[in-house]
Amino acid sequence: MIDPHHPRAKSLQTREQLVEGVKMGITSLNGLISHGRGEAFDYLLSEHSHDFAIEAINAAAATLVLAKHPVLCTNGNSSALVAQEYVTLSRLLDCPIEINLFHRSKEREQKIKQHLESFGAKNVLGVGSDASDIVPGIASPRKMVSPQGISKADVVFIPLEDGDRTEAVVSLSKTVITVDLNPLSRTAKMANITIVDNIVRCMSLLIQKIEKYKNLSKEELEKIIAQYDNAKILLQAEKKIRQGTM
Repeated sequence: MIDPHHPRAKSLQTREQLVEGVKMGITSLNGLISHGRGEAFDYLLSEHSHDFAIEAINAAAATLVLAKHPVLCTNGNSSALVAQEYVTLSRLLDCPIEINLFHRSKEREQKIKQHLESFGAKNVLGVGSDASDIVPGIASPRKMVSPQGISKADVVFIPLEDGDRTEAVVSLSKTVITVDLNPLSRTAKMANITIVDNIVRCMSLLIQKIEKYKNLSKEELEKIIAQYDNAKILLQAEKKIRQGTM
């Protein structure tokens, strides 16, 4: 039982969600290590969504609304933490969710699909033989993607990502939006738009912004994107982390 008055109650609850994800066969043990690394950066960010994260969320929302074929990519950690938010985004954007795993197995893919469907997901790709296309330049099983998903997409939302796949997908002239608490990572630097924030915080903010931006004109959305500078955002995030919790 986590004390709701604990100063880091949300962080402790997130840990428990991932532990439950492991028990369900959704999250890998390696995913717990990855989360621990991100949690350290979040602590230095005072576990707060800063202005640089909001600016990236604005650009991400505008980009997703304008996209012709957006795809929401998920892995074990993101599925365990924000499945409902993924389904909500999928409905808002009328786009598929694609499962893509480093530690891939048919059983785990099916469990993640069933987990997403339990929240109402209608179009889940990347399971079994559906992941039949290959993204060049990736050695891991993450190279396998769906022809109707990442292969077809013009914009791909890939949070909690490996840098090699981000770089490879960008090289295919696709716009990559990521969520990464480490502004120094290869993922953060290679993505077109990097939200330096905790995924359990930024997803609801992204949903709210997309709901608002769906009412804007194409010209207004393009202006928001044109004003965005990912390198500047990463520098701001790095500065805040170097300051620590001060």
